[in-house]
Amino acid sequence: MAWLLVVVAGILETGFAVCLKLSHGFTRILPTIAFAVFALGSFGLLTLALKKLDVGPAYAVWTGIGAAGTAIYGMVFLGDLVSTLKIVSISFVLIGVIGLQLSGSSH
Repeated sequence: MAWLLVVVAGILETGFAVCLKLSHGFTRILPTIAFAVFALGSFGLLTLALKKLDVGPAYAVWTGIGAAGTAIYGMVFLGDLVSTLKIVSISFVLIGVIGLQLSGSSH
């Protein structure tokens, strides 16, 4: 259950990163509100997961999901540059996230 919380928190991290971009420096109200909701949800779920998980693997999985998700979202929906190197690199991040999740122990 704790790893599920980390995965959902990572997905919410993608949401808050995208909304941060869309807020244009907190000058647009709806993306700013969405940023706050996603950020609070992400940090809240990560906090709950850390009651059961080691901090290193959990944090790495959380940031890996957020980084990969944000990069993919940017390429698909925001017109970010798509390159073979970027796709391969995202794949390595996701492979690392899976490896860390498999190696993470719970208390």
